[in-house]
Parts: sequence; C-alpha cells; structure tokens
Amino acid sequence: MRTTRTRTSTPTNITSTQVLPIPWHPRRPGLQAAHRLDPKGEKGPARGQSQGRRWRAVAPGWFRPAGEPDSVEQRIVEASYRVPDGGGVTGWASLRWLGGRWFDGTLPDGSLRDVPVTMITSHRSHTPGIRYTKERLRPGELMELDGLRVTTAVRSVMFEARHAETLGDAVVAMDMACFNDLVSLAEISKAVDESKAWTGIQQARDALSLASENAWSPAEVAFRLLWTEVAELGPVLCNVPIFDFNGRHLLTPDLFDPVAGVVGEYQGAHHFERSQRRRDITRETLLRDHGLEYVERVAGEETTRFLIRLRSAYARAARISADRRRFNLTPPPSWTPTETVAQRRALLPHQRASLLAHRGLDSVA
Repeated sequence: MRTTRTRTSTPTNITSTQVLPIPWHPRRPGLQAAHRLDPKGEKGPARGQSQGRRWRAVAPGWFRPAGEPDSVEQRIVEASYRVPDGGGVTGWASLRWLGGRWFDGTLPDGSLRDVPVTMITSHRSHTPGIRYTKERLRPGELMELDGLRVTTAVRSVMFEARHAETLGDAVVAMDMACFNDLVSLAEISKAVDESKAWTGIQQARDALSLASENAWSPAEVAFRLLWTEVAELGPVLCNVPIFDFNGRHLLTPDLFDPVAGVVGEYQGAHHFERSQRRRDITRETLLRDHGLEYVERVAGEETTRFLIRLRSAYARAARISADRRRFNLTPPPSWTPTETVAQRRALLPHQRASLLAHRGLDSVA
C-alpha cells in the first residue's frame, strides 16, 4: 500500500499585504523601511514571494511591496539602501531631506532625477534611479538625520552647483537652499574657496556671483537671470518690501530695480484666476500711484516678447520725474526683516511660524 507523504513548504497564499509595514523613523511619518527575507513570510517576503509580482527589490536582500514610491522622500529612503559604507545621499536629495522645499527630484519635463549618492572608494555598477559619484568626503561633511546618512547642506549644494547642467541650474540650487535657510551665501563662499581643484568649481564660483538669499521660487530665479544676464538691466533686488513715506507697506514684489524704479512680477497659472487677477491689477495701480513702473513675466511667454516689454518699462520709468517717486526701502521700527538667511535664522520660533509659513514643505506654491 502506498503511503501518502505530506510535503512541507512555504505557504503560497501569504501576500505582501499580510506583512506589516516597518516605519522608517518616528519623525518621518508615512515613510516605510524595506524588508528582509523571512522564511515564514511574516516580517518580510519568503524567498519565492520576493521573486513574484507583489514585491520588488530596492537593494540586494532588501524588498518593498510592488509599486512606485509615493513620495520623493520615500524614493530617497529606498535609494539609501544602495549607499556603501562611508558614503551618503547628497545633492538635491540630501537638501530635500534637510527640509528644502523646492528640491522635489524632478526635471522641468516632469521626469524623475536620479538620487545622487557619494562614496569614497567603492565603485558600483549602474542602478536605475541612482547616480553614484566617487568624491572625497572631508571630515564633518557626512551626517545622520532621521535614520539617513546624508552630506551636509553646504556639501550638498556644492555638489548640485558643481554638477548642474547649466549655470542657471547652479544658481537655482544655491538660491533654493538659501530659501529654507539650509545654507548662507557666506557659507557657500567659504566652501568654494576651500574647493579650488574640485570638478565644476568654476561653475559654482560663477553661480555664487549671481545668487541671492531671498528668491522665493526657481521660476523667479530664472526671471531674475533673464532680466540681469540676458537683458543686462538692473541690478535688481529680490522680494524686498517697499514702503511709502509714512512707513506703510505697499507691497513686496518679486524683483525691483530701485534705481530705475521698475518692479517685476512673475505670473504663474494661478494669477489668471479672477480673484488673483483683481489683486494684481490693484497692485499695479498702487505702484503707478507711487511713481513706479511695472512689468509682468507670464509663465510660458516667449522670451523675446518679454524683453521688449521690459525695455519699454525702463524707457517709461526714465520719463517719470523724481518728485513723483513716493516710496522708500526703509522699514518702520515695528517691521521684522526676513531678507537674509542670518535674519531668518535669528527669528524666534513663533516668528518663523508666522513669517516663514510659505517656505515650508507643506505650503502651497
């Protein structure tokens, strides 16, 4: 008589949904760590399951449920499993992890940028979504924050500026790192002076000469460079508050040439909404009433057309008599300045919450 034997095997009906997610860090809610293999399929996928459609490998021996990461931070976390010993996440990804709102890991066409990883000695083969760079790390340039090894803000912005595809991109990296007070231009300048032989250092040096600590968006940086470097007008101030002679705050425009008396505003898509358009018209009237000329840069506008209108605005401003210019840049004693990184870093917590709310990661663009 044949004896029937019962074969033991790893259960095949265990799915990834039965494996509890592993939180990455208490201060990073919503981010999930990767799983190791688990023969029982309880704390991670069993070996057979890891090769199925419900799981994907993020690094050798590390797995996450199938599907693309649902946030830029999750993508950075998963890339970190590929960081070799002695290395760290750098560039835009580090700046994002440190709190940089505008470092969202996308290119202008919406495609994803590779997560940059710097390492000292080891070489890694190409991994989709990750950019490996072998560069020397100075003492103190690597830190751990919320479970992730990253390069410091200064080192990270230097990486972005040195390796940026264009000078304009390098300026954007510096300006947007300053936007969240991750670095100051003085700190970048010191790093440039200490990195004379590094790849791309001349581009970083050139970008530093064009950078500002008070730009509010990448589009605004491009607007400024078009104004000053292409049209060769200005110089201009970024987001400087303008007051009347009684100390009343008139407005804080994107760009302002106080010598010529020309104000410039970048108009994104939301400026075409009816309520916003009303406010814009009111602002323009207010400016003209105080002897200032006004020019808009509309999103998607042909560059040549804007340059013609910009030069026309300068020509009109030149015809305005000095006695009609009723404005000044001196704030009243009650005004709290926030134009520089040093001023913003000196704010008390409640002041930061009130005055810098628009700079947070969760604020509306």
